[in-house]
Amino acid sequence: MLCPVAHAADTDIQTPHSPNLYGALGLNTIPSARMDAPGTVRAGVSTLDPYAHSWLGLQIAKPLSITLRQSAEISSLKDDALSLNPGIDLKLRLFEETRARPEISLGLQSTFGHKRLSGEYLTFSKRYKSFDFTGGIGWGRYAGGGDITNPLSPLSSHFDGPRSADGENPSRSADWFSGDKIGLFGGVEYFTPIEGLSLKLDYNDDPYTAERANSDFDAPAPWSAALNYKPRPWADLSIGIQGTDKIMARLSLQSLLNNWRRQDAQISNALSMRTSSRAEHAHPEQMENDAAYGDTTLYEAQSNDHTAHARLMLEDGRSTPRQLSSALTAMANHAGPKIEKLTVTPTVLGLKGPAISVMRRDLEQAYTRHQGSAEEIWHKTEFTTDAPADSLTRRPLPPKRDYNFRDIRYTLDNQISLSEEDNGTLYRTSLLAQYQAPDALGFLHNFASLRLNINDNLEGLALIRPQALLPVRSNIDDFTLNRVNIDRLFSAYTHSFRSDLHLSLMTGYLEEMYGGFGGEILYRPFNSRFAIGAESWLALKRDPESVLATGYNGDHILTGHLNGWYDLPLWDTTLKASVGRYLAGDAGFSLGLQKEFSNGAKLETFMSLSNQSEPDVLGGTTHDYHGVRLSLPLGGFAYAPRNSDVRFEAGPLGREFAQRLDNPLPLYDLTQPFSMNHIESHWDEITP
Repeated sequence: MLCPVAHAADTDIQTPHSPNLYGALGLNTIPSARMDAPGTVRAGVSTLDPYAHSWLGLQIAKPLSITLRQSAEISSLKDDALSLNPGIDLKLRLFEETRARPEISLGLQSTFGHKRLSGEYLTFSKRYKSFDFTGGIGWGRYAGGGDITNPLSPLSSHFDGPRSADGENPSRSADWFSGDKIGLFGGVEYFTPIEGLSLKLDYNDDPYTAERANSDFDAPAPWSAALNYKPRPWADLSIGIQGTDKIMARLSLQSLLNNWRRQDAQISNALSMRTSSRAEHAHPEQMENDAAYGDTTLYEAQSNDHTAHARLMLEDGRSTPRQLSSALTAMANHAGPKIEKLTVTPTVLGLKGPAISVMRRDLEQAYTRHQGSAEEIWHKTEFTTDAPADSLTRRPLPPKRDYNFRDIRYTLDNQISLSEEDNGTLYRTSLLAQYQAPDALGFLHNFASLRLNINDNLEGLALIRPQALLPVRSNIDDFTLNRVNIDRLFSAYTHSFRSDLHLSLMTGYLEEMYGGFGGEILYRPFNSRFAIGAESWLALKRDPESVLATGYNGDHILTGHLNGWYDLPLWDTTLKASVGRYLAGDAGFSLGLQKEFSNGAKLETFMSLSNQSEPDVLGGTTHDYHGVRLSLPLGGFAYAPRNSDVRFEAGPLGREFAQRLDNPLPLYDLTQPFSMNHIESHWDEITP
């Protein structure tokens, strides 16, 4: 078993670098090889004739940056766009900078999206004192007017031949690194003695082929110069010129997710361990009472001559080791004089993790005498995973102590799309109020949530976009017409066969657009980076015109997926892959990256490919559905309800293909608090 390691304080990492016009870190019109700190989120706008760009950029992992971008061809900022050219851009760092080697990154602009601005590049960056030099080679948009033969041509016919610079079909993998010619670009950024101020110079021989073919656009000179000023760590401003006749400007706002206030900032562990002699007798009931005083739920506490054992009901907002600390303190205070081993089995909604056994004396040394560390406790901690999950007792979960407004979870749900060709930006904002009702029959968990539709610009969407006779999600605008709808109302049964094998079954209104019934099974070995599972649903389409959207329109489908997860050790990120049948009856696969930060913030990117193509109003088609999700906890802020959060999702709205049912209780997320990855990364919180 690995020993927990101290994680770098990413909150202290600040990059002097800033984005280019497209949102990736770079100079003015070209990308550099530089990367942000993991967890950095950037949003910005920029303009350089003939385009105005808006973007949302995410540093999902140390070597991987993803940017969702909308580029509008526009002759004047006061006029309507002549065309919209959305895209998703990727940049992958291949090598970090060393004393002798530059930083090297590979990028794909409009990996998926409109092909007009698509291009691939290999870029190099090297710092020398106050100068940061960048150079690179490019394909597609970055091929420029260069006359250098594509060096990849001898490898395959894929790379040979001319490449179209425009068209209504989206950019595809068949276009990547293709074209008979490549181009060169380069530049330098000088960081002046004035704090936050730098000068950017670059050369990018973009001939604007598509723009000149469609209008009388006059391409500017290939060189540019701009001043970039960072008045605050969270803001960048830039103004400059392209050639001698075109002005460029950019505004970027950024934040590091690790700087977000912790979810448990308002929760304090009020318990302290006895500093004098141990109690004369073991009192399991008092263990549970004291744990409740420390805002922790222990149940089924019992003891014998040498061991005290209890189950710990984990709550959102605090790491498992932090809740273990409170539980173990309550157990040690009332375990009697002879008990030396304290064992806790963590549970979430009845799902059970491995039994965690800690030596009592190690805790007393660390908690009362400050003579031990989290690492020393770790070396003697035992994780028992092979015992049946119900070996302690078979009693149902204890009832909650109370049910009040504190138990309501509020989510400010924001959906935005920069990936449309018929609308510049689509958005929708809703408020969700979610409540877990008392369990029924001792084993059925009941959930209810209401959705308050606050604001959106989806009205009339059906007038400009074709809608299926039996829509999957293209009638999203109809679900915004009622001010209030039932979002979810369902019952769930969960069971752990072992600490690594879990089951869930659900029925009711499972998400805003669908009801039905189904379930999921998950195999997740404790000391493994792999997990595998499957889910299947009989999905019934809800009628948005019925009262609170409680009716059904008669459409139904059986859908299901095989899912797999792998924790990437070097990236501190989880890779998820799925294959199966979507809600429109189409089939395909999905890939995604998930990252959870120590303060409770969650970041996810996803891409799904379907065997069915979806038309758009411009005559093009697409097989993919992609986007990003970001969740930020609000429970750490004063007056904010506990477990509340704000959620952002950026991705196409109203799509028909590659759409999955939104599983209300995903088992991988539910079991994350008692996974090795979570416990190990938060183990330092076991000590006060």
